[in-house]
Amino acid sequence: MRRIGVLALAALLAAGVSSHAQDSYPTQTVKFVVPAAAGSTTDTLARLVADQLARRWGKPTVVENIAGGGMNIGAGTVARAAPDGHTLLVAPPAPLTIAHLLTRDLTYSPQAFVPITLLAKISNVLAASKTLPANSLKDLIAYAKANPGKLSYATQGPGSTAHLSAAQLEVLAGIKMVAVPYRGAVPALNDLMAGNVDLFFDTLATSVPLYRGDKLKILAVAGLERAKAVPELPTFPEAGVPGFRSITWFGLVAPPKTPPALAQRLNRDTVEILRNTEVADKLANLSLEVGATSEADTVRFFNDEASLWSKVIKQAGIEPR
Repeated sequence: MRRIGVLALAALLAAGVSSHAQDSYPTQTVKFVVPAAAGSTTDTLARLVADQLARRWGKPTVVENIAGGGMNIGAGTVARAAPDGHTLLVAPPAPLTIAHLLTRDLTYSPQAFVPITLLAKISNVLAASKTLPANSLKDLIAYAKANPGKLSYATQGPGSTAHLSAAQLEVLAGIKMVAVPYRGAVPALNDLMAGNVDLFFDTLATSVPLYRGDKLKILAVAGLERAKAVPELPTFPEAGVPGFRSITWFGLVAPPKTPPALAQRLNRDTVEILRNTEVADKLANLSLEVGATSEADTVRFFNDEASLWSKVIKQAGIEPR
């Protein structure tokens, strides 16, 4: 009986120490690693979140861009960081869910990261060149079947959202197209508008202004619902491809083995700043929908996305490189 009392007291003291450690967090500059170049949507979002959290914590934050290796260099850096909450990763889907299916000898496991929250998401759209002889998704599929291998689509490289989205369309529609890699969305869009490539799965944020300016077509919206920015455009299921979805999203994760209490603190603080009206308005200006998910909902979301794209990778026969 006495031993149980001693153990209970020890547990309470340990819990108190752990709670105090989380209350005093952060004790130094918090670094947000972005595995992409400065100026990207991921980078813009990370800087917004970092700035707001710095104000909340009263401690400095920095954003470090570690690009290259299909975003795996930056992700690997965070995976090896101390699990003390002072190095965090802001990233789009691949390094958080499916990088191990796309890259041989990966130096980290996406599943080992500790999910904090979904920061934001945005629907993708299927943008098309004005020169393409198809004005609807049904027209496109019919054209592709009549001209196998003739249609081309832009990507930001193997395993990018644009690449996997086009692969999903090929599988569901029973068509074959040719992938053309680019060093980012801007050169891809430039070539799309010039008619040098036929298609590109892009985000609402960058394609809608060009669509409104009559620089390109948008054949369908890849979200589950019609987009407020272009309510006249159908979703993929409405346009004849049921089961298709493709969104770009951005998650915040901590290094493997980050203590649960610290993860909870990070989730609470980040969700609160994301729900701030000022932040929500800034995200809306970027055409981003606020995430602000709980830890459990973040895990479920990551798992759902991993399941979707793992299936696409398998069905499309995409091999790791």
